[in-house]
Amino acid sequence: MPKGAAQSAATRGAADGRAYKMTFQPVVPLAGIAGWQFLQRTYDNQFEAFNQSVVLQRDTDYFRENIQNVLTAETLIADRRLLSVALGAFGLSEDINNKAFLQRILEDGTGSRDALANRLSDERYREFSDGFGFGPNQLIQTILPDFAELIIHRYKTQQFEQAVGNQDETMRIALYAQRELVEIAESTRSQDAQWFSVMGLPPLRTMMEKALGLPASFGQLDIDKQLVVFQEKAREKLGTDRLSELVEPETLERLTNTYLARSQIDSFNISTSGAAIALSLLSQS
Repeated sequence: MPKGAAQSAATRGAADGRAYKMTFQPVVPLAGIAGWQFLQRTYDNQFEAFNQSVVLQRDTDYFRENIQNVLTAETLIADRRLLSVALGAFGLSEDINNKAFLQRILEDGTGSRDALANRLSDERYREFSDGFGFGPNQLIQTILPDFAELIIHRYKTQQFEQAVGNQDETMRIALYAQRELVEIAESTRSQDAQWFSVMGLPPLRTMMEKALGLPASFGQLDIDKQLVVFQEKAREKLGTDRLSELVEPETLERLTNTYLARSQIDSFNISTSGAAIALSLLSQS
């Protein structure tokens, strides 16, 4: 069976310890650019089929019915089912058991420079804290009429991308980048601040480093030096360092294809290197 074939009634471990029994898993029959093109053509149908999961629907229904009653971080943290959807919407499912840490993230908010979310390099915690608005002088978002649907849509999208990643991690990162890059580019933040956001989101950072040909040791540089290098490499490889221009369809496609091609080449080199070592060992035995 080719990699990515649909798995009937496949069982996946959920972040909260329960087993998710999915009737459909995303199909990614090929690696690299060809696989990406297939995924793009079939995305809408696959996304709809994936979201027919009974468990997924049950959890999102529970969130929809109960989240408007949550007015504090403590209440959200205390309800594991609500918290599971909330974290999943921001790609933070692995933190489900870090209750004290999550409560601090939410209660600190993002208005103060000293807020915990602002001191972490991972931008997802800031998005999570902002998304709920439990911090000082912030508007509590859970009372807004469209809040539940916004979070549920994010959750379903993230769950689908995670399932795609179980087939091919590079595809998950590419899907993530399609929406997060556009969201960052459309923000009113300065150009440098937009780049710092890219650098602070692990999937986006992975994609950019690979597409721009940056070495694994790059992350050890001073953060301001990293910013300069990212912008220089973007101008050199893509013709611009402006995020608003990088998300133009043709440029974004070139960025994505470069990332996928480089990833496939690296994967091929690793596998052939491993095969060569095995052959060498066998010849010596």
